[in-house]
Amino acid sequence: MAEYKLSINGENLTVEVEPATPLLWVIRDTLGMPGTKFGCGMAQCGACTVHLDGTAIRSCTFPVSAAVGKKITTIEGISEDNSHPVQRAWIELQVPQCGYCQSGQIMSAVALLSKNQKPSDEDIDLAMQGNLCRCGTYPRVRKAIHLAAKMMTHEIN
Repeated sequence: MAEYKLSINGENLTVEVEPATPLLWVIRDTLGMPGTKFGCGMAQCGACTVHLDGTAIRSCTFPVSAAVGKKITTIEGISEDNSHPVQRAWIELQVPQCGYCQSGQIMSAVALLSKNQKPSDEDIDLAMQGNLCRCGTYPRVRKAIHLAAKMMTHEIN
């Protein structure tokens, strides 16, 4: 076991885990933040997506030892009251069906919009291609990303 100092959602936290422990399990099991989901364990489905220094990564295969000194944001850190434009768009358009993949979808969408505030359908498809949804909510996800982009650029409230 080793001790790691992590910056998660603006808080400095210390955990004692094995160096190779996936960041997902530190977030969920050690720190008790259940919003980030386990899907495949192979970085293929996107359910475990978090931000590392603003970039969307798959936390199920990312070792905690590589996260030291980085800013980690989980779904819990996007906003405390669902006020982020992506969350508001998801709610307004009722994007989730079963909802399991949605925290990963939202994290990828937030990362996209932080870099591209007016994404095309192709930009969205490229940014979201690693996020799988068994319910097939892809058209609603794309529509919500466009709506969130408009909210972010104040085209609508």
